[in-house]
Amino acid sequence: MPEVVLLGTLDTKGPEYAFARDRLRAAGVEPVVVDVGVQEDAGIPADVTRAEVAAAAGADIAELAARGDRGAAVTTMAEGAGAVVARLHAEGRCAGALALGGTGGTSIAARAFRVLPLGVPKVIVSTAASGDTQAYVGESDLVLMPSVVDVAGVNRLSAQIIANAAAAVAGMVTRPEVALGAVKPLLAASMFGVTTPGVQAARQVLEQRAYEVLVFHMTGSGGRTLESLVAQGQLAGVLDMTTTELADELVGGVFSAGPGRLTGAAGAGVPQVVSVGALDMVNFGPRDTVPERFAHRNLYVHNPSVTLMRTTPEECAELGARVAARVSAGTGPCTVFLPLRGVSMLSVEGAPFYDPAADAALFDAVRAGVDPGRVRLVERETHINDPGFAAEMANRLAETVKEEP
Repeated sequence: MPEVVLLGTLDTKGPEYAFARDRLRAAGVEPVVVDVGVQEDAGIPADVTRAEVAAAAGADIAELAARGDRGAAVTTMAEGAGAVVARLHAEGRCAGALALGGTGGTSIAARAFRVLPLGVPKVIVSTAASGDTQAYVGESDLVLMPSVVDVAGVNRLSAQIIANAAAAVAGMVTRPEVALGAVKPLLAASMFGVTTPGVQAARQVLEQRAYEVLVFHMTGSGGRTLESLVAQGQLAGVLDMTTTELADELVGGVFSAGPGRLTGAAGAGVPQVVSVGALDMVNFGPRDTVPERFAHRNLYVHNPSVTLMRTTPEECAELGARVAARVSAGTGPCTVFLPLRGVSMLSVEGAPFYDPAADAALFDAVRAGVDPGRVRLVERETHINDPGFAAEMANRLAETVKEEP
């Protein structure tokens, strides 16, 4: 019978966890109850006690409880819980994971569950599920399910939500295995709506050449996940056609992936083929959320939830310099492709973001900044979504990966 880690603060939510435990068993899986509470146990037996969790973080549970410092307790128990969950998974005792909680319990469970590999089901019923969840989810496939009411008692509403969560996790861990066929070298590609045709054309070329391609949407979390997979050694190469998150990092848009973007493959020595896709734009939310200081800028309402702002020549010069610096710092083979007739479907001639001066500033900065001894530079008189341009990038990556040991 598959085992599911059921992790939570039993000192404050014993009845709720007893209900979730029973629902998991009714669904045909065996719960492994992990107590991450700090105070006295609440009557539901734990397979891994709070003392064991604290010890996994190098702490004594009695001393931790006596301190009365909630922040320190959450941090310590989260660290210990991560170590416990990793051990249970290594032992084959964690086919999936479930937790219930408020912000504190969610923080502990989220940190613990993020140690699990992608694809291992991980669900938290949380009061924080309808807000900004980036701090909890990170680059994982963690699912946050809104609790609607607080996780405080089992009532006619919370019972249905907890039961649904238990059934969902049980269904995930008992589903038939997915037949994927032969294992192929794994590549990553970066895409945005305005570079989709080019990336899709490149993906088809790579798949025809017997590579498996993971396509990531460049909305901040997509770029962070791509970089994380590179750091974990899971990728044979990266087709980084869309580096738009750098613009949000520079100007203050909502889709920044942070300063680590475009550094993973370079640092790990993984082959990469890079372009400047969608560096013509910074992303904001609905039109009325665009900062007032940008009111005079070239704005384009992409949809009711997304407003795009054209990058200026000055910003493009800085972006080009950053691209050049980050790829030149790498140890692996790298080729940078410049599409001189448009870096997205919005910056081609006649489109709303057509700005030859801004594009020229971007291209000039890349040319000036790349280390010619480290990076191969290819320029083409076409736009980024040209199928021929995309195919050339894809073939270059495939050949580079093939040449690497």
